Amino acid sequence: MDHDAVLRLFDHRMRQRGEGAERVGDVVRQVGADGDWNGVVWSGLHPTTADAAIAEQVRFFTALGRDFEWKLYSYDLPDDLGARLRAAGFTPEPEETLMVAEIVDLPTDAELPDGVRLEAVTGSAGVDLLADVHEQAFGTSGVRLREQLLAQLAKSPDTIAMTVALAGEQPVCGARMELHPGTGFASLWGGGTLAAWRGRGIYRALIAHRARIAAARGHRFLQVDASSQSRPILRRLGFAPLSTTTPYVYEQRP
Repeated sequence: MDHDAVLRLFDHRMRQRGEGAERVGDVVRQVGADGDWNGVVWSGLHPTTADAAIAEQVRFFTALGRDFEWKLYSYDLPDDLGARLRAAGFTPEPEETLMVAEIVDLPTDAELPDGVRLEAVTGSAGVDLLADVHEQAFGTSGVRLREQLLAQLAKSPDTIAMTVALAGEQPVCGARMELHPGTGFASLWGGGTLAAWRGRGIYRALIAHRARIAAARGHRFLQVDASSQSRPILRRLGFAPLSTTTPYVYEQRP
């Protein structure tokens, strides 16, 4: 895989022209319906225009009454954009690594532990299981995630594939995949596994499972914003790090 070429493709197709993208000057933002994600997904700023562009987006989303995220990649300009965002009131979240693999290079078979099976999530009961696993695995509230997934299932079910791993009737891992029509990319999210079940191949099996789905739907690449915990596993499977990305979050003031 030509890493530079794939990064350019990702930047063009996913960041600048992704579903719901709205270009305003040198910024591309995504404005969702109530409960959906809102944020800046791409920018091409100059040191003389960056502060004004940041202020403009703060005014825009504040007028809507919405928190939003500025998704900053390591190659975005100007070089001090992160510092400018912090000065404007944004809070950085942990850095992640943008990792991409060609699906043809990935394993599409992986063994599950005895007694564990995968089930597709197609309705509200499955979404509840997925959100519950998310809460237990990551230690964060699944309320907003539950709302977002239910809305996406109702509005555009063909753009998402969700799976839970069950040990008997207990959900032990959950993962989802966003399918981005016309881009060649599908993106992987979640994959949180309960502590007692980690290191037993469930995460790898869910990667392989989603790779099969993406290939069947005509996608060429899988993309992940990888945490430090998942990055080593993904590298062993064949994913390459192309950049880092840091979410900068702006919360509305009371």
